[in-house]
Amino acid sequence: MENIYDLNPFSRRQFLQICALTPFLPAFIPEEPFTYSVKGKISTADLGPSLIHEHVLVDFIGADKITPDRWNHNEVIKKVLPYLLEIKSRGIKSIMECTPAFLGRDVRLLQKLSDQSGLNILTNTGYYGASDNKYLPSWAFTETAEELSKRWIDEFKNGIDGTNIKPGFIKTSVNPGPLSPLHQKLITAAALTHLQTGLTICSHTGPAIPANEEIEILKRLGVSPKAFVWVHANGSQEEIINTAKSGCWVSLDGVSDDNVIKMAELIIFLKSNHLLNQVLISHDAGWYRPGEPNGGGFKGYTAIPDKLLPFLKAKGFEETDIRQLMITNPANAFGIQIKKA
Repeated sequence: MENIYDLNPFSRRQFLQICALTPFLPAFIPEEPFTYSVKGKISTADLGPSLIHEHVLVDFIGADKITPDRWNHNEVIKKVLPYLLEIKSRGIKSIMECTPAFLGRDVRLLQKLSDQSGLNILTNTGYYGASDNKYLPSWAFTETAEELSKRWIDEFKNGIDGTNIKPGFIKTSVNPGPLSPLHQKLITAAALTHLQTGLTICSHTGPAIPANEEIEILKRLGVSPKAFVWVHANGSQEEIINTAKSGCWVSLDGVSDDNVIKMAELIIFLKSNHLLNQVLISHDAGWYRPGEPNGGGFKGYTAIPDKLLPFLKAKGFEETDIRQLMITNPANAFGIQIKKA
């Protein structure tokens, strides 16, 4: 199969060799943009072609009932690993695993899958408020935004669940309507966490109304919308354009075999409005379901490389456009950097 990402970019070594031969460059070269995978610190230049919103395992039993002994690592790996190897064979190098705490986040499992697949896997910190707060721990209702942010900052500084694995981004979520006080608090906590860590804020949102309210909270707290990923972005073309004008990332993360043409048309529209450099794409696919026989059904991650990207190329997208979507935008979106308004 054609490797649609093989564009022969400069390597880091070539860049440093050029610097050594060029006396007019400054002696100090800033640290390369970076993030954290479950295996440690990684340059964003090494993320390569990335799927920015996928899942390995999701447990919908609820925050008050979930425990790690509801699934077995070996059984999950047996089910999931072939799907990861499948996308690796398509040229994918990294996935952002968006399952949050209390919905089945298991960083030790992700580390094992990263080791066995050879993929970079990023995990997250934060809490999930959508689905009417079913997946929030009890203290999320009583603690202040500052107290919640301290928990998330601690995971960034010291590691998740007693490991040295650090989050590569913040994952939170809100209901689709106007933000409730509780969900305003979650976004406030995410903003405070960003200002201390530089982690990008990925918020399961959907419609433009809550997205715009989230963006206003971030701006009020001094966080640039460029630090915000509008997850499951949807609405009219006018709504998407107007919200994107804030500078936020527009995440079209529900690509499937059934909606390739619709998604492609939206991406083409965004490109025509000079917004391709703010677009992120993924499947929101997977996932192993504890409590179901053999983990239930599993949706693979191949619609983008097998169908969407070839369709876009047939519609006139150049290799540079594909690289923008799959490599440049994910690297820019997930680089750890404090972005102030």
